[in-house]
Amino acid sequence: MTLNRHPSLDIVESYGTELTGKKIVLCVAGSVAAYKSIELARLLMRHGGNVKCVMSNASTKLIKPDYMKWATGNNVITKLTGNMEHIDLADYKRSDLVIVYPSTANTLGKLATGIDDTPISTILTVAFGSKIPIVMGLAMHRSMYENAAIRKNIAFLEKKVDFVSPNMIEGKAKAPEPEDVLHFILTKFGQSKILKGKKVLMTAGPTIEKIDPIRIITNHSTGKTGVLLASELVSAGAKVTLVYGPGITEPPKGAKIIPVQTVTDMFNEVKKQMNKKFDIVILAAAASDYIPKNKYSKKIKSTRNSLTIELKKAPKIIDHIKKLQKDVFLIGFKAETDISKKELVIRAKQKLRDSKADMIIANDIGKKYFKDTRYNELLIIDSKTIVTIGRNKKERIAKLICKNIEKRI
Repeated sequence: MTLNRHPSLDIVESYGTELTGKKIVLCVAGSVAAYKSIELARLLMRHGGNVKCVMSNASTKLIKPDYMKWATGNNVITKLTGNMEHIDLADYKRSDLVIVYPSTANTLGKLATGIDDTPISTILTVAFGSKIPIVMGLAMHRSMYENAAIRKNIAFLEKKVDFVSPNMIEGKAKAPEPEDVLHFILTKFGQSKILKGKKVLMTAGPTIEKIDPIRIITNHSTGKTGVLLASELVSAGAKVTLVYGPGITEPPKGAKIIPVQTVTDMFNEVKKQMNKKFDIVILAAAASDYIPKNKYSKKIKSTRNSLTIELKKAPKIIDHIKKLQKDVFLIGFKAETDISKKELVIRAKQKLRDSKADMIIANDIGKKYFKDTRYNELLIIDSKTIVTIGRNKKERIAKLICKNIEKRI
């Protein structure tokens, strides 16, 4: 009889492939934060990881092992048997990574002192000896975290084990969020051999142009696609500098963020940054094409029956990049509305030629796009090829753009 593939495995690689082929052991200790381990397991799987869970007796009183089996699609280990689960999971090269999340003071102390009287502590002892990387996300009361014995244990382990810093909230060292643990793991273990160490200058977000001290001209951009792409590049190991307009999406951790407001500010900051040498420049910002010719120093009276505002051409940042650095790999974005795919390709190729860019990412942000802006579809165009990326969530789009950049640089 052939068993069917577990339905939970359908999510594998839905967000990316950074952890594809990685065998990950997730140890869940007895903290009230244990429920967050379900989300972490799913995030690791969405990035390609094969996750096997080990639970302490205390954690099984907080969440049922069946929850973790549902989450991972794998059987959950709650005790060691004659099958020698600790050797199977943690002996030399049996797994790629062991994560303890949440990690209690008890689990930390046992690893530091070589005590292995539970499934988790025994697996950690074996992994420690076989030099499998261990990541711990600590969770405890602040007074415990600051206890001299616990600080001593951390100090002893910190050169041998990676710690994801807890969140100090309400007098507690609360377990880091699953997204923070994932970000740490992707940055440390999911880096691209091609993009690691590359210096990337990016723009993202909208710009705003003042008419008077109250009124502005701007656009609908939230900065989400650019921020997600910057985050992917950081996770891949690139050194990202992001010149960021006033978008509503939180910029990524791990990137150098330079906030700007206007297209002139953005242009000047890009020129300033390019006094340094970059490997890649990505212009994802929805920068203004036109700006007011004259700005009013005081609020325009609302008693007027009509108002005419003259606009002038704004600087086109992409047209200056290759003049500043000839050998940089230049990527531009081209947005149009309600045109055919054929026409979108024609206009994108024209921009590719005019700006001497190496790649243009083109999309139609017309009526279909605004029905649900969480999704997008686009074309990736260079001098030889056209790659079509069908309708996907922006998170997935950013990953696919990153993979295409890898192939071309």
